Amino acid sequence: MSEGTRAVVWISHKAARCDACTIEMTRGEFIALDREHGIRCIKCARLDGLAFLPAGDAALTRRALALSARSAVVLKFSPARRRKERQGVLVEETAIEQAELANSRDETRREVQRQQRRIRDEVAERKYIADFAAKVVELFPGAPSKEAEAIAARACEKYSMRVGRSARAKALADDAIALAVRAHVRHAHTEYDRILAEGVEPIAARRLVRSSIERVLARWRGAAD
Repeated sequence: MSEGTRAVVWISHKAARCDACTIEMTRGEFIALDREHGIRCIKCARLDGLAFLPAGDAALTRRALALSARSAVVLKFSPARRRKERQGVLVEETAIEQAELANSRDETRREVQRQQRRIRDEVAERKYIADFAAKVVELFPGAPSKEAEAIAARACEKYSMRVGRSARAKALADDAIALAVRAHVRHAHTEYDRILAEGVEPIAARRLVRSSIERVLARWRGAAD
Protein backbone atom coordinates (compact mmCIF):
# COMPACT_ATOMS: atom_id res chain seq x y z
CA MET A 1 0.00 0.00 0.00
CA SER A 2 1.30 3.50 -0.73
CA GLU A 3 0.36 7.10 -0.06
CA GLY A 4 1.11 8.63 -3.43
CA THR A 5 4.37 6.87 -4.36
CA ARG A 6 5.62 6.41 -0.78
CA ALA A 7 5.17 3.21 1.23
CA VAL A 8 2.73 3.34 4.13
CA VAL A 9 2.80 1.51 7.44
CA TRP A 10 0.27 1.52 10.23
CA ILE A 11 0.54 1.52 13.99
CA SER A 12 -1.41 -1.60 14.88
CA HIS A 13 -4.35 -1.14 17.24
CA LYS A 14 -4.45 -4.86 18.11
CA ALA A 15 -2.31 -8.00 18.03
CA ALA A 16 -1.78 -9.49 14.56
CA ARG A 17 0.16 -12.17 12.70
CA CYS A 18 2.40 -11.54 9.69
CA ASP A 19 0.96 -13.33 6.65
CA ALA A 20 4.46 -13.80 5.23
CA CYS A 21 6.56 -15.10 8.13
CA THR A 22 3.75 -15.80 10.65
CA ILE A 23 5.50 -13.86 13.43
CA GLU A 24 3.17 -12.56 16.14
CA MET A 25 2.97 -8.76 16.36
CA THR A 26 1.63 -6.93 19.39
CA ARG A 27 -0.52 -3.84 19.58
CA GLY A 28 1.43 -0.66 18.83
CA GLU A 29 3.87 -2.26 16.38
CA PHE A 30 4.39 -1.01 12.84
CA ILE A 31 2.69 -3.17 10.22
CA ALA A 32 2.29 -3.04 6.46
CA LEU A 33 -1.23 -3.72 5.26
CA ASP A 34 -2.64 -4.04 1.74
CA ARG A 35 -4.97 -6.26 -0.28
CA GLU A 36 -2.22 -7.86 -2.34
CA HIS A 37 0.08 -8.97 0.48
CA GLY A 38 -2.21 -8.84 3.51
CA ILE A 39 -0.60 -8.08 6.86
CA ARG A 40 3.19 -7.98 6.93
CA CYS A 41 5.74 -7.19 9.58
CA ILE A 42 8.26 -4.45 8.91
CA LYS A 43 10.98 -6.95 8.02
CA CYS A 44 8.84 -8.70 5.44
CA ALA A 45 7.80 -5.31 4.04
CA ARG A 46 11.54 -4.59 3.63
CA LEU A 47 11.33 -1.58 5.92
CA ASP A 48 13.31 -2.98 8.85
CA GLY A 49 16.22 -0.94 10.17
CA LEU A 50 14.41 2.35 9.71
CA ALA A 51 13.96 4.85 12.55
CA PHE A 52 10.69 6.52 13.46
CA LEU A 53 10.60 10.31 13.09
CA PRO A 54 7.44 11.72 14.73
CA ALA A 55 5.38 14.36 12.95
CA GLY A 56 5.72 17.94 14.13
CA ASP A 57 8.73 19.43 12.38
CA ALA A 58 7.85 19.78 8.72
CA ALA A 59 11.31 20.95 7.64
CA LEU A 60 13.05 18.08 9.43
CA THR A 61 10.64 15.53 7.96
CA ARG A 62 11.00 16.94 4.46
CA ARG A 63 14.79 16.82 4.63
CA ALA A 64 14.94 13.36 6.19
CA LEU A 65 12.66 11.92 3.52
CA ALA A 66 14.80 13.47 0.78
CA LEU A 67 17.98 12.03 2.30
CA SER A 68 16.66 8.52 2.99
CA ALA A 69 16.91 5.82 0.33
CA ARG A 70 14.05 3.92 2.00
CA SER A 71 11.10 5.47 3.78
CA ALA A 72 7.47 5.05 4.70
CA VAL A 73 4.65 7.21 6.00
CA VAL A 74 3.32 6.10 9.39
CA LEU A 75 -0.46 6.25 9.89
CA LYS A 76 -2.80 5.38 12.73
CA PHE A 77 -6.55 4.99 12.67
CA SER A 78 -8.39 7.21 15.14
CA PRO A 79 -11.64 5.54 16.33
CA ALA A 80 -12.80 8.82 17.90
CA ARG A 81 -12.44 10.77 14.65
CA ARG A 82 -13.03 7.72 12.44
CA ARG A 83 -10.17 8.60 10.13
CA LYS A 84 -6.53 7.84 9.53
CA GLU A 85 -4.03 10.29 10.99
CA ARG A 86 -0.40 10.77 10.05
CA GLN A 87 1.95 10.04 12.94
CA GLY A 88 5.32 10.54 11.30
CA VAL A 89 7.66 8.71 8.96
CA LEU A 90 10.12 5.82 8.95
CA VAL A 91 13.49 6.83 7.51
CA GLU A 92 17.14 5.85 7.77
CA GLU A 93 18.72 7.02 11.01
CA THR A 94 21.61 8.67 9.15
CA ALA A 95 19.03 10.69 7.20
CA ILE A 96 17.58 12.03 10.46
CA GLU A 97 21.05 12.97 11.70
CA GLN A 98 21.89 14.77 8.46
CA ALA A 99 18.51 16.52 8.42
CA GLU A 100 18.95 17.67 12.04
CA LEU A 101 22.39 19.05 11.18
CA ALA A 102 20.99 20.93 8.18
CA ASN A 103 18.15 22.29 10.31
CA SER A 104 20.65 23.42 12.93
CA ARG A 105 22.67 25.27 10.31
CA ASP A 106 19.51 26.90 9.01
CA GLU A 107 18.50 27.97 12.52
CA THR A 108 21.95 29.46 13.10
CA ARG A 109 21.66 31.37 9.82
CA ARG A 110 18.14 32.56 10.70
CA GLU A 111 19.28 33.68 14.15
CA VAL A 112 22.09 35.72 12.59
CA GLN A 113 19.55 37.27 10.22
CA ARG A 114 17.21 38.04 13.14
CA GLN A 115 20.07 39.68 15.05
CA GLN A 116 21.03 41.76 12.02
CA ARG A 117 17.40 42.78 11.53
CA ARG A 118 17.09 43.77 15.20
CA ILE A 119 20.23 45.89 14.95
CA ARG A 120 18.96 47.60 11.79
CA ASP A 121 15.60 48.25 13.44
CA GLU A 122 17.24 49.67 16.56
CA VAL A 123 19.45 51.98 14.50
CA ALA A 124 16.46 53.11 12.44
CA GLU A 125 14.41 53.68 15.61
CA ARG A 126 17.15 55.78 17.24
CA LYS A 127 17.48 57.84 14.07
CA TYR A 128 13.72 58.36 13.91
CA ILE A 129 13.56 59.57 17.52
CA ALA A 130 16.54 61.88 16.93
CA ASP A 131 14.91 63.28 13.77
CA PHE A 132 11.64 63.72 15.67
CA ALA A 133 13.43 65.65 18.44
CA ALA A 134 15.22 67.78 15.84
CA LYS A 135 11.87 68.59 14.22
CA VAL A 136 10.48 69.62 17.62
CA VAL A 137 13.35 72.09 17.99
CA GLU A 138 12.84 73.31 14.42
CA LEU A 139 9.17 74.07 15.07
CA PHE A 140 9.69 75.22 18.65
CA PRO A 141 13.20 76.72 18.83
CA GLY A 142 12.57 77.92 22.35
CA ALA A 143 11.94 74.39 23.68
CA PRO A 144 14.74 73.07 25.91
CA SER A 145 16.72 70.34 24.13
CA LYS A 146 16.16 67.90 27.01
CA GLU A 147 12.41 68.38 26.74
CA ALA A 148 12.53 67.96 22.97
CA GLU A 149 14.29 64.63 23.50
CA ALA A 150 11.75 63.60 26.15
CA ILE A 151 8.86 64.52 23.84
CA ALA A 152 10.32 62.43 21.03
CA ALA A 153 11.11 59.45 23.24
CA ARG A 154 7.61 59.31 24.72
CA ALA A 155 5.65 60.10 21.55
CA CYS A 156 7.62 57.57 19.48
CA GLU A 157 7.67 54.72 22.00
CA LYS A 158 7.05 51.44 20.18
CA TYR A 159 3.61 49.83 20.54
CA SER A 160 2.37 52.83 22.54
CA MET A 161 -0.17 53.90 19.87
CA ARG A 162 0.82 57.50 20.60
CA VAL A 163 0.98 60.10 17.87
CA GLY A 164 4.66 59.36 17.23
CA ARG A 165 3.75 55.94 15.84
CA SER A 166 1.39 57.40 13.22
CA ALA A 167 2.26 57.65 9.53
CA ARG A 168 2.06 61.46 9.72
CA ALA A 169 4.57 61.54 12.54
CA LYS A 170 6.92 59.14 10.75
CA ALA A 171 6.80 61.55 7.83
CA LEU A 172 7.73 64.31 10.34
CA ALA A 173 4.59 66.24 9.44
CA ASP A 174 4.29 69.55 11.34
CA ASP A 175 0.80 68.82 12.67
CA ALA A 176 1.79 65.45 14.14
CA ILE A 177 4.89 66.91 15.81
CA ALA A 178 2.81 69.77 17.21
CA LEU A 179 0.31 67.30 18.70
CA ALA A 180 3.10 65.49 20.52
CA VAL A 181 4.50 68.77 21.86
CA ARG A 182 1.07 69.92 22.98
CA ALA A 183 0.47 66.62 24.82
CA HIS A 184 3.80 66.97 26.62
CA VAL A 185 3.13 70.53 27.64
CA ARG A 186 -0.33 69.61 28.90
CA HIS A 187 1.10 67.02 31.29
CA ALA A 188 4.43 68.64 32.19
CA HIS A 189 3.61 72.38 32.33
CA THR A 190 0.00 72.65 33.49
CA GLU A 191 -2.25 71.43 36.30
CA TYR A 192 -3.97 69.02 33.94
CA ASP A 193 -3.07 65.79 35.79
CA ARG A 194 -4.04 67.29 39.16
CA ILE A 195 -7.37 68.47 37.75
CA LEU A 196 -8.06 65.00 36.36
CA ALA A 197 -7.24 63.46 39.74
CA GLU A 198 -9.92 65.66 41.27
CA GLY A 199 -12.49 63.96 39.07
CA VAL A 200 -12.89 66.55 36.33
CA GLU A 201 -13.73 65.06 32.91
CA PRO A 202 -10.81 65.14 30.40
CA ILE A 203 -12.63 67.44 27.96
CA ALA A 204 -13.35 69.97 30.70
CA ALA A 205 -9.85 69.63 32.11
CA ARG A 206 -8.31 70.34 28.70
CA ARG A 207 -10.47 73.43 28.39
CA LEU A 208 -9.24 74.68 31.77
CA VAL A 209 -5.55 74.35 30.87
CA ARG A 210 -5.77 75.49 27.25
CA SER A 211 -4.53 79.03 27.91
CA SER A 212 -1.56 77.72 29.93
CA ILE A 213 -0.61 75.41 27.06
CA GLU A 214 -0.78 78.22 24.52
CA ARG A 215 1.48 80.45 26.63
CA VAL A 216 4.16 77.75 26.80
CA LEU A 217 3.87 76.99 23.09
CA ALA A 218 4.12 80.68 22.22
CA ARG A 219 7.27 80.98 24.30
CA TRP A 220 8.77 77.89 22.73
CA ARG A 221 7.98 79.17 19.25
CA GLY A 222 9.94 82.27 20.16
CA ALA A 223 6.85 84.52 20.14
CA ALA A 224 6.37 87.21 22.74
CA ASP A 225 4.28 86.32 25.83
